[in-house]
This record gives sequence, C-alpha cells and structure tokens, in this order.
Amino acid sequence: MGAGTDATTLHHALVSSLQLQVAAVFFASAACTLALAVLLGSMRLRPPWWCACAVCEAYLTASWTGEFDNLCDWFAHLLRRDPGRTVHVHVLGNVLTANPATVEHMLRGRFDNYPKGAPFSAILADFLGRGIFNVDGDAWLFQRKLAAAELAAPAIRAFAASVVASELRCRLIPLLHSASAGQTGEKLLDLQDVFRRFAFDCICRISFGLDPGCLELSLPMSAFADAFDTASMLSARRATAPMHVLWKLKRLLNIGDERELRDAIGLVDDLAAEVIRQRRKLGSATSGDDLLSRFMGSINDDKYLRDIVVSFMLAGRDTVASALTAFFLLLSDHPHVADAIRDEVSRVAGDGAEQRPTIAASDALKDMHYVHAALHECMRLFPPVQFDSKFAAGDDTLPDGTSVARGTRVTYHAYAMGRMESVWGPDCAEFHPERWLSGGRFVPESPYRYPVFQGGVRVCIGKELAIMEMKAAIVAVVQSFDVETVGRSSRRPKFAPGLTATFAGGVPVRVRQRCSPG
Repeated sequence: MGAGTDATTLHHALVSSLQLQVAAVFFASAACTLALAVLLGSMRLRPPWWCACAVCEAYLTASWTGEFDNLCDWFAHLLRRDPGRTVHVHVLGNVLTANPATVEHMLRGRFDNYPKGAPFSAILADFLGRGIFNVDGDAWLFQRKLAAAELAAPAIRAFAASVVASELRCRLIPLLHSASAGQTGEKLLDLQDVFRRFAFDCICRISFGLDPGCLELSLPMSAFADAFDTASMLSARRATAPMHVLWKLKRLLNIGDERELRDAIGLVDDLAAEVIRQRRKLGSATSGDDLLSRFMGSINDDKYLRDIVVSFMLAGRDTVASALTAFFLLLSDHPHVADAIRDEVSRVAGDGAEQRPTIAASDALKDMHYVHAALHECMRLFPPVQFDSKFAAGDDTLPDGTSVARGTRVTYHAYAMGRMESVWGPDCAEFHPERWLSGGRFVPESPYRYPVFQGGVRVCIGKELAIMEMKAAIVAVVQSFDVETVGRSSRRPKFAPGLTATFAGGVPVRVRQRCSPG
C-alpha cells in the first residue's frame, strides 16, 4: 500500500515539474516575442524582406484585391503602366516583363544566362523532380532530344491523330450527347473537368501507350486527378512566398500546406508508379514505340521515370484542357466565331461534314485556317501557362535598361503580353481571330511577341501535337453542339492558383445538340 502511495506521489511530482517547465518555456517565448516586438517598434524597423515601395506594399498587404480579381490582372495593369513594360517586385526578388525585346533577350540572345535555375527548381522539385520542365543543362537536353525525335516521327503523328479521333468518337462526343439528350439542355457539365479527362486519356495513350482504363488503382481516378491539381496549386503557391524559408520550415515540420502537398504528391507518385508498372507488364505485347518506352530503354531509375511521367501528364493534360476550356468560354460570349468555324469546316471538309464529328482528325484539319487563328487568339488572351521564370546566372542589363543582378528571378508574363496595346494594338482586349489572317490564311507571330509556346532553344516540342488535338476537339464539338456557359464569362474570369491557368470553381456549361440540316 505504501509503495503504491509513493508511486502516486512521485507521478504527481513529475507531472507538476513538467507543467512548470512547459509554463516556463511558454513564458520565455512570449517574453522574447514581446521584447522583439518592442525592439522593432522602437527602432521603427520592418522585417528584412519588407519593401516600402508602392508595388511591394500592395503585394504584401493584398490591397490589389480591392480592384483586381486575379494577381495576373494586377501584374498586367502594372506592366501596361510602365514605359519599359518591366516591373520589379522587390519582395519576391522578381523582375516581371511584357516587353517582346526582353523576351527575345532571355530566350534567344542571352539564353545561357537565363536557365530555370536552382532556386526555381527547388520550388518544384517535390512535384516535378528532374522532369524536363524543371531541369537545365545535360538533363534537359537528354530528355528534349529523345522526346523531340519521337514526336517528329510521321508514325507517332499518325498514331496521335488516330488516338484523338478515337477519344472524340468513343468518349467525348457520346458524353456531350448524353448531357444534352432528353434533358432539354438542362444538365450542367463542368467543361474544365470534361476536357481534363479527355486530355488525360489522350496523353496516356499517346505518350505511355496505355488506356487509363487499364490502370489498377487503389482509389478512383478522380482522387488522383484532384491530387494532381492540389500538388500543382500548392507548388505554385511556394513561389509567391516572400520568404522561401517559411515553406521550407513547414515542409521540415510537415505541417499546413506542406503536409497537404506531401499527401497529394504521394498519390501522384502512386499514379506514376502504376503507369510505369503497366508499361513494363505489357512489355513486348505492344510495339513499344510510345515516349515512355523510349525513355525506359535508356533509364533504369524508376524515380527519374516517375519525374518524366509526371511532366508529360502536366504538359499533355493541364495545358490542353486549359486552352480548350478557355476557348469555349470565349465562344459562348462570341457565337459568331462558332458560326465562322462551321462555315469553314463545311467549305474545307465538304458536304456531310456535320454528320462526321471526327472529320477534323483527317488531313483536312491543316486547311482550317480560321480554326487555327481562333485557337491562337484564344491562347493570346488565355495562355495555358501565364508566365515563365528564369534565374539570371550572371549580372545583366535588359534591353529596356533594367539592371539585373546575378540570382534575380526574371519572369516574362505571357498573360500580360496578350493585353498590351503596345504589342497588339488598341483592340488587344478583344477576341478577334481575324488578326491572325491575311488573305484567308493563317500568319504566325514572332514567338517573342507571342511566347505561349516559349521560343528560341526551349520552344515547346509538343506544340504541333497539342494544336492538332485542340483543333480536332474544337471542330468536333462545334459541329455537333452549342455550348453555353452558365454563370461564367470570358470578360471577368477568376483563376485558381496553379502551374497552369485554371478557372476557379470550374466552368459549368449547358450543352445542346445541333440539328442536322435536313
């Protein structure tokens, strides 16, 4: 009995001692915090990353939200106002530009001085790893050469066209038909989600040689898609932090956004691992001419393969879906453009094209100049990747006279450039496909005025494939359906954070099947 009493007494004593120690730690922490606050206040100091200029004050206090819905619109406003179309956001260590001469300087003239850079690669390392969009030097060149050789092959282009035609005929068009049939057009679809599924199916079949339906996953595909979106959003959010040490500390402690990011990336890893496993399982059962098989023939490191798979998913799913969603958002506000597309399809493809929604996957697609112009005009206003950053490897002076110190982040802002009167004229805010046509034929712009696909050495190697896929989808859908957005407008979009342009809350639409001419 006495021994039990002694043990209880000892337990209480230890608890009391521990409580006192914890209380002392909290008191000391509070006292230090108060002392620091008093010191800063008395010395009229601000944190070391603070900047008192108007731009940085507005960024840090988020006062810009009083006038603008999106950060990209505020940046576009600042760049329009600056004579050199270049602005320095000091708290981010970031020089922003919408000056075509500066874009050319970065992407061509001084390409070697403007790599992705270690700081930016670190931000995306957990998500993209050593994938092509997050590396420089030999690693970038190796992936680019292998992918470029594959994408340039006539066989892969023909295969890609057949995949897109199949996806349109067997999945996308029937889905839209079911949303309109028997519902008097009242069933709403999230068009952004629909195009993400379409683009994901296409990229899996073209790049990995797999139909997503064959993947043996522990969760529904929607869970992995959500995880991909979350990983993209939270990775992008890292780049907006004035002090990178904050997200690095949260990652170390596995708390807040960083814990959510780690969980999301875990699911992305599972998806990529299953893609690699299924590709190996198929082995010689298929031709092995897809991109992933080519990389697997040269790389034995599954982590490296995972990074390549995720990068191609990002490129093939998110950018294509973003552009297609924006296109139909614009089309809903500009129905005369849809009429012009139908006229061109009828003229180019001949009579009966209305009954063949996948005619666009044929060679006739190349002769549809108005469709080509409308798609480029859409991406001028709503580029799938709104900006791209590089880090200066050495001191430099930009063409507009801006001094750039070594290590400075320099960002060309494609979204802002599409809204520059100095670049596109007084009607720059208007959706006007005709600006790309001369004598009825499409005339391309300089990639430094229109850096949607980058330019110079880093120009997008999947550009032609992506354009084919998007034009085919546009023609097939516009021929067969009227798509009306509900509660959304291209004139005042709201974006969600992410590595690619994503419309917050999706894009709900009402689909109505068009009557075939009798």
